[in-house]
Amino acid sequence: MTFPTHFRQSAGLLLAATLLLGGCTKDDSSSTPTPTPTPLPTPAPTSPAQVAVWLTMPDKSALFYNQPAGLNFNAAANSNATIAVDTTQTYQTMDGFGYTLTGGSAYVLSQMTAANRAALLQELFATDANNIGVSYLRVSIGASDLDAQVFTYDDGSPDPTLANFSLAPDQRYLIPVLKEIVAINPSIKILGSPWTAPTWMKNGPTSATNPNPSPVGGSLKPEYYDAYARYFVKYIQGMQALGVPIDAVTLQNEPLNPDNNPSMKMTGAEHAAFIKNNVGPAFRAANLTTKIIAYDHNPDAEGLAFVNTVLRDVGASAYLDGSAFHLYAGQMSALTQIHDAYPAKNVYFTEQWTQAPGNFTADLTWHANNLMVAAPRNWSRNVLEWNLANDATYGPHTPGGCTECLGALTISGNTVTRNSAYYTVAHAAKFVRPGSVRVATNAPDGLANVAYKTPAGKRVLMVVNTGSTLKSFNIQYKGKLASTSLYGGAVATYVW
Repeated sequence: MTFPTHFRQSAGLLLAATLLLGGCTKDDSSSTPTPTPTPLPTPAPTSPAQVAVWLTMPDKSALFYNQPAGLNFNAAANSNATIAVDTTQTYQTMDGFGYTLTGGSAYVLSQMTAANRAALLQELFATDANNIGVSYLRVSIGASDLDAQVFTYDDGSPDPTLANFSLAPDQRYLIPVLKEIVAINPSIKILGSPWTAPTWMKNGPTSATNPNPSPVGGSLKPEYYDAYARYFVKYIQGMQALGVPIDAVTLQNEPLNPDNNPSMKMTGAEHAAFIKNNVGPAFRAANLTTKIIAYDHNPDAEGLAFVNTVLRDVGASAYLDGSAFHLYAGQMSALTQIHDAYPAKNVYFTEQWTQAPGNFTADLTWHANNLMVAAPRNWSRNVLEWNLANDATYGPHTPGGCTECLGALTISGNTVTRNSAYYTVAHAAKFVRPGSVRVATNAPDGLANVAYKTPAGKRVLMVVNTGSTLKSFNIQYKGKLASTSLYGGAVATYVW
């Protein structure tokens, strides 16, 4: 099997990796274009391994590399910690793993040559054995703070009939890139989230030269609830007409954060009223099947109060698929609290940044543990990293937008640097295909993990050594053991 050249391991760890996990080789760079590394000799397994092993090391000595020797379920009983995988106990079905494709991401992708962009998108989104197969994307409805400027799809003077609604601001960069992605992976799920309503719909300070409120903060005027609900309908219908199906929407990114550019404040009571009186009925009247997901912010005390207000409202809850979360405050375990209180409603994890300039060692372990493992273990159906791509100065972004958001990719012309979020997502997205079901595992100290069974009948176990030293452990499945080891801070995915 041939894999892209950035999936590799260094000669410096060859002996230790050979003894522990089978051995492999790498080039030390994580950017393209790069030469294909020259493999070093490694022991050939005497028979095909039962368990494939994919490894990423915090020092970059292995970067999502498939270990040739693999593992087998034939180990003798020992005193090492054991991760027991029990596929008879099942939990939520997974929708996928991926990124937020911001307008800025689309812009830097659009600056690549067509051939280089096509190759990169194939690597990210194609579902064949040689690529990652990212299965879920979040996009902004209008501008996010990682667009070069603020816009909505109906700017200017008040337009309650939405006669001037147009997707044109996103037809230069975002929509063409989305169409390329959908052509590669037609089943990809796309979630849309607005950072603000058109400013003429909002309250807030105005001036003689700017009769509309600022795009920063403010709240939706009740007299425009109906128009804004129709705005969502026109967005979904317009994207569908362009060949970009929208699987779900949240109604406000970070409704408790009025300080971003753009942003809009919304309380739980306002959220519930907007859903039950306007958005839900508008979707039903338009025969839309797009899911409505509440909240889209932190699982802290204020956030949990917000979500409870919405989900306890019978009228709003009737239209809701579930609720979505970020992790800039609060605890991931709060997602389980929401699931347990409202088991008929789904839970989603839709955003977490990596702070620039980044620390690959710390970022890899933290994100793999706290997002890729902890979110699914707390019932999330997806995990999304913020964001897919930036340029080398962490742009584009709006004035006042995020100046320290490190993308999964840094793109400079046709040169692509793969950062920590690229690898954390790859470790799940490639193997845990949509429709996979989370299954039970225990959690030995220092070995954070999550497991699945896939629609193809595979078992997938992702493990993060959250400590700083080498840990030897067993994987137990149906009473049999496979023994292995994982360096401190490393991430591995095991597939059988």
